[in-house]
Amino acid sequence: MYEGLSDEQIFELIAEELRVLPVQVKNTVELLDDGNTVPFIARYRKEVTGKLDEEQIREIQVRVNYFRILEERKQTVLKTIDEQGKLTPELQKKIVASRKLREVEDLYLPYKPKRKTRATVAKARGLEPLAKMIWEQEITEGIPDEFAREFVDEKNGVPTAEDALQGARDIVAEIISDSADFRQLVRKFVLNTGMIVSEGKTDASTAYEMYYDYKELLKRIRPHRTLAINRGEKEGVLKVKIEVENDSILRKLELMIVRNAQSIFVEHLRTAIIDAYYRLIFPSIEREARSLITEKAEDHAIQVFAGNLRNLLMQPPITGKIIMGIDPGYRTGCKVAVIDETGKYLEGDTIFPHPPQNQWDKAKGIVLDFINKYYVDVVAIGNGTASRETEQLIAELIQEKAPDVRYVIVSEAGASVYSASPLARREFPDLEASMRGNISIARRLLDPLAELVKIDPKSIGVGLYQHDVNQKKLADSLQAVVESVVNYVGVDLNTASPALLKYVSGLNGKLAEAIVSYRDEHGQFKNRQELLKVKGMGAKGFEQSAGFLRIRGGDNWLDNTAIHPESYEAAQKLVKFLGLDLSLVRADGKLVRRKIEEKNLRYEDLAKEIGVGEYTLMDILENLEKPGRDPRAEVPSPIFRSDVLKMEDLKEGMILKGTVRNVVDFGAFVDIGVKQDGLVHRSEMGRNIKNPMDVLAVGDVIDVRVLKVELERQRVALSLNLERK
Repeated sequence: MYEGLSDEQIFELIAEELRVLPVQVKNTVELLDDGNTVPFIARYRKEVTGKLDEEQIREIQVRVNYFRILEERKQTVLKTIDEQGKLTPELQKKIVASRKLREVEDLYLPYKPKRKTRATVAKARGLEPLAKMIWEQEITEGIPDEFAREFVDEKNGVPTAEDALQGARDIVAEIISDSADFRQLVRKFVLNTGMIVSEGKTDASTAYEMYYDYKELLKRIRPHRTLAINRGEKEGVLKVKIEVENDSILRKLELMIVRNAQSIFVEHLRTAIIDAYYRLIFPSIEREARSLITEKAEDHAIQVFAGNLRNLLMQPPITGKIIMGIDPGYRTGCKVAVIDETGKYLEGDTIFPHPPQNQWDKAKGIVLDFINKYYVDVVAIGNGTASRETEQLIAELIQEKAPDVRYVIVSEAGASVYSASPLARREFPDLEASMRGNISIARRLLDPLAELVKIDPKSIGVGLYQHDVNQKKLADSLQAVVESVVNYVGVDLNTASPALLKYVSGLNGKLAEAIVSYRDEHGQFKNRQELLKVKGMGAKGFEQSAGFLRIRGGDNWLDNTAIHPESYEAAQKLVKFLGLDLSLVRADGKLVRRKIEEKNLRYEDLAKEIGVGEYTLMDILENLEKPGRDPRAEVPSPIFRSDVLKMEDLKEGMILKGTVRNVVDFGAFVDIGVKQDGLVHRSEMGRNIKNPMDVLAVGDVIDVRVLKVELERQRVALSLNLERK
């Protein structure tokens, strides 16, 4: 029996796919199988993997899992067919050579236990010998009815010769349908030449009007169109199908199947071919093709969402500022909260400047009292209902009474989800849910990453069609992004919430809670080694997490770097070898590299001297130069404003500064300070731009030119081309 591909063969196949070395795949898989996390492998096992990045490691993880499932399925299929006594050497060879699950399933189809079909009924009526005559095409003399009469059996459900022939044709149709070769022929033809066609079921105006009479090649349709058509079909607005040149496919099938045109059963065979195609093969391949383009579109949408989420989470923290958060609203008022530089809630209230209360002046007075009492630097306004009206209030107040204060519009997506969560209740047990959202808005400006990890990534609002894609795949992808960013940035062990800690490599929700409980009971952590005293923290968890956890002002200043404790000895040996000590290096991070240059030392020799690989040496040097470095500091800060801009103020040709809020297939939405985000269409980003994410990212601060203003539709078209056309 088939033993399956060896691990080495799988590693070679994956290496060829991903264009890396087999040894890199082998070592990476061994690390993953040993329970190491992707961030840990990417950061601290570069010598072992050949410096593969997180994306490559995750791809290896996906591919090796696929091949393992494939090999397991092959074993099951081969065993099942063999038990039926139908496993030929040729069939075994085909199954063994398959590299895709779909190919294995195609080959298994004729041997798969079937529910009741027209063919199984015909077989039960004893019509298989007649079907064999039709299929083998060897009889060239006589009349089909004469042969069919031998199978007439009224008691068995075959009252006439035509009924016998019909049953035989049903069996032949299923033989054709079950053939992997014929299915593959139709599949290739449909995928290469098929058109997806959608028609409107209504004349009424809907969001899907452009798809009321729409046709496009399957292989060329863009992902967002696929998802839009799918949604329109699901909502009952569109009727969708795939169109192909059926006659061309039938001619190809006939050329493959009809070997003897002199056979007396040739017309019955042709009828069976047509029946097999229209009744069995095409409907199945149509579903498969729809599924394939949907999966491709979903993967793309998830990739876009993940990229936007990464950029959003990487927005820089606003440090050293007293922030006021405002969650705008009409009837229920605007919730106001002030937080200090550490995110601690100071005081809050509710103001009612908008209809129906219209307490404009009173609201301004309350806000001004907070500004003066706590020396507020920045006001963060949520971008939901009544956002721009609240912006008008704050801008007016700044102009009249608080010229040193600035404001910024902050995405409030998911704030209501957070405010009603168990986590929010634990953080603010004495506050109503309606008051917690504004604290979240303020904290999003203070430290976007620390606050946004408290919210389900799907609720953050930087995707497109996120509710139309595979939810498990989306959740897994977004989870990986959050985990990647958290570990890339690093986490302050003495201030991080459980929500943030649970994303750290090697930790989970239970360990995160245990760390906070230990901190509450024993005070701040003095060093990383103290982590081993936390209940549930073992050697493996410590190894995986320690390098990503920072301790500021602890016993060892290396604990405030991304240098792993396993490399402390090497770092100290390096400093000593250069005739320095850690206190000097701490005072001047560039001292180490200057000494290396002065002594004209080669990094390769230096790595051997201190007993680490070159990649690890370079990481040690980088962290000695910039201890406690926050990579988000290199990202542009949000735009702070002091005056409001209205749609009516916009004029074509104006050059404005804006912040990218979302990037999708067809362009990017940019906050330019008016009620609606403007759209920079892909065509306005430069020549031949196919993917807007190649040009812009969420959080980018850019200059744009106003192309067109549609006041009635509340739309603004923008361009990256600042010169007038």
